[in-house]
Amino acid sequence: MDARSDPGTGDDPEWGPFQRPLFADPSVRHLSRVGVVDVGSNSVRLVVFDGAARSPAYFYNEKIMCALGAGLSETGRLNPEGRKRALAALHRFQLLAHGMDAGPLTAVATAAVRDAEDGQAFVDEVERETGLKINIIPGTEEARLSAQGVMLGWPGSYGLVCDIGGSSMELAEIKGGQVGRRMTSPLGPLKLREVPGGRKGRRAYIKAEVDKMAETLGSQRDRLFLVGGSWRAIARIDMDRQNYPLHVLHEYRMSTSAVRKTADYIRDSDLEALRSRCSISSARMDLVPLASEVLMEVVRAFHPHDIAVSSYGIREGLLYQQMPQVLRDRDPLIEACRFAEAKDARLPGFGRTLYNFILPIFRAARPEKQRIIKAACLLHDVTWRAHPDYRAEVCFDNATRANLGGLKHSERIFLGLALLHRYRNKREGTSFENLYQYLPPEDLLLAETVGKAMRFGAMLWLEKDSIPGEFRWYPKKKVLELRLTEAAWPLLGEVAMARLKSLATALSAELDVKMTA
Repeated sequence: MDARSDPGTGDDPEWGPFQRPLFADPSVRHLSRVGVVDVGSNSVRLVVFDGAARSPAYFYNEKIMCALGAGLSETGRLNPEGRKRALAALHRFQLLAHGMDAGPLTAVATAAVRDAEDGQAFVDEVERETGLKINIIPGTEEARLSAQGVMLGWPGSYGLVCDIGGSSMELAEIKGGQVGRRMTSPLGPLKLREVPGGRKGRRAYIKAEVDKMAETLGSQRDRLFLVGGSWRAIARIDMDRQNYPLHVLHEYRMSTSAVRKTADYIRDSDLEALRSRCSISSARMDLVPLASEVLMEVVRAFHPHDIAVSSYGIREGLLYQQMPQVLRDRDPLIEACRFAEAKDARLPGFGRTLYNFILPIFRAARPEKQRIIKAACLLHDVTWRAHPDYRAEVCFDNATRANLGGLKHSERIFLGLALLHRYRNKREGTSFENLYQYLPPEDLLLAETVGKAMRFGAMLWLEKDSIPGEFRWYPKKKVLELRLTEAAWPLLGEVAMARLKSLATALSAELDVKMTA
């Protein structure tokens, strides 16, 4: 097959490093709106994903705290009140999904339903009353799906995925885009409430269970990915403890030392005041101290290199399961940005032209930085509807808080700052200045230069896919040469020239502007 006609190849000469768009391809079009339901031990949640991009948008997301697994260890049965609430929630979800044209829901039930003697009866009742068919999955399958959810957000990720629910905790190894060994344990906070012997007995029980898992899996000194609501609550509290200003949980990083300090912080704090300050529900906060005890033991036993919070888990794993491999292999950040451009930009497709135009200035940048520059070019015009006085800040806010996979927090800030400078020369005087400290000075300057290059390049609109000219950058001589085509030359008006000079100033460069035939 010719590379030009193959949407999955990375060698397409027409599309270059962007690859041909996939979200309109027939093989992925059926993913345009996908609904999944997760019937957990503590909560029941519906998520409807929209858009066949590699990092899809959350069209709808609703959670009901049902505590199906409360009291399960004592009675062997699902919590009766939780069962009623879950049935009502699932009936509502089924109707919502139909109204959203989300197609048949994919629904799974985890630890509480699989362990309860009336779990199958509950599933049968749900199907009889609502028409929704729920698959009861084993713990190892739950671990696999959670690991796939992590891989949706982190392409090429490696390490250990740790997913905590209400009644169980699962571990799964990931490496090279594959899920390896998997284990399940009864270390969910709802079950830990019922362990005899108070705090001392509970800690001994947790340690024994974690040590059994460590004996099987061995030392895991790569990254530890945390999946589950209790882990995310702990991350929120860690942010509170450190007064961390970017309240985005996905890809938030913690060190082993930070985990220990935060566990102490939880133990020594007024939990109600902490809950209110961190916007954590009462039902979730009741489980946080128990979950923090588990996390301490996991960190002790596996010695991870670092710890990353994943907002993607079993529900995203169910979506990943439905993706063709050609889509799985794509970069979630670039695909999400391309989808946003196609949907919201004034001239969809110009982002690729803009990237190719300014790339000569940034050829020395590391590949991971060039990747963020690609993303910035794709997003450079998606917030054009915002009022001009606020457009720069809207860009920054969107980049730092949007649902974008495959971005560390420092990369979010870099992307946001580049987009801010797309619309204004100065970054001082914004409400985001407290975030600039998380970038080194050289990255602040690079983001500014990227923004100013886009700010100038955006003035050179021609017909779609037309190339206005080329930059030549001589860093040793500090000379920035611009060669414009004859067709593009009239676009170099006063405003465009002022923006070009601003770019040259950021580079500390002399300008040399020429017209080519």
